[in-house]
Amino acid sequence: MDVEQVIEELYGLRPEDFTAARDAYVVEARAAGDAQAVKAVSGLRRPTTAAWVSNLFVRERPGDVDRLLALGEALREAHRTLDPAKMRDASGQRHKVVAALAREAAGRAREAGQPVSDAVLHDVEQIFHAVLAGSDVAERWAAGRLVKAPEAPVGFGEVLPEAKGRRSGAAGPATTSTPPGVEPSKSGAKRASRAEAERRERERREAEAAVAEARARDEALSAAEEERGAAEAEVATADERVAELERQLTEAKENRRATRDAAAEAAKAVKDAGRAARDAHRAADRATSKVERSAD
Repeated sequence: MDVEQVIEELYGLRPEDFTAARDAYVVEARAAGDAQAVKAVSGLRRPTTAAWVSNLFVRERPGDVDRLLALGEALREAHRTLDPAKMRDASGQRHKVVAALAREAAGRAREAGQPVSDAVLHDVEQIFHAVLAGSDVAERWAAGRLVKAPEAPVGFGEVLPEAKGRRSGAAGPATTSTPPGVEPSKSGAKRASRAEAERRERERREAEAAVAEARARDEALSAAEEERGAAEAEVATADERVAELERQLTEAKENRRATRDAAAEAAKAVKDAGRAARDAHRAADRATSKVERSAD
C-alpha cells in the first residue's frame, strides 16, 4: 500500500467521509499483512471542518497560498526589524487578505457541498493568521494536511508608531487627569472613547470565548467520532474473522460428511467382498469334494 498516496486521498475527502475511508484502508492493510501501513493509516486523525476548508484551499489555490506565505514572511520581517512603516503596511494587508481568502476558501467549500458556519469561517481566519505569524505553522499548512486550527498567535498584533513610543517610555500607572492645555470636554471625549474601546474589547473577548467553546465542542465530537471509527474498524475485523471461521467450519462439516459417506461405501464394499469370498470358498469346497468322489 502506498501510504503517502492514501494520506493525500484521505485529507482531500470531506470530514464526514474521512473516518469510514480511513478504516477501510486499515482493514485492507491488515488483510495484506502490512503492519507498517496499518499503524500509519490508523493513526491519522479526522480534520475539523475549518482545517478541511483550509486544506481544500491549499489544494485548489496554489497562487493564493504563495501570496499568503509571502505576506507572512513580510510581516515577520517587519516585526523582527520593528519598522513601523513596514508593520503598518503589512498589517493593513493582513486583515484584508485574510478576510478575502477566508471568504474564498469558504465559498469553495460550499461548492464542494460542505456547509460553513460563522464559527468555522472564524476558525479559517485564525488558521490564516497563524500561518502569517509562524513559519512552522506556514510549512505545515502548505502541505494541506492540517487536522485542526493551530493556537492563535501571541504577540503578533499591530504596532503603530505611537504604540512603539509608549513601549519605549518609562513604565507607570496610567493617569486620568486632564493634560495641560486640553479642554475638559476633550478629556471627557477621550474617556468616552476609551470606554467604548473597552466595551469593544470586552465583546471581542466574549466572542472569542464563544468561538473557543464551539471549537472545543467540535474537537470533542471529532474525538468521539474517532473512537467510534476505531471501534467500528475492530468490529469489521472481528466480523471478517467470524466469517472466515464459519467458512472453515462449513468446509469441515462437508469434509466430514464426505468422509462418512466414503466410510459407509467402504464398509459396504467389505461386506460384499466378504460375502463373495465365502461363496467362493463354498464353491471351491464343493468342487474339491466332487473331484475326490470321482477319484474313488
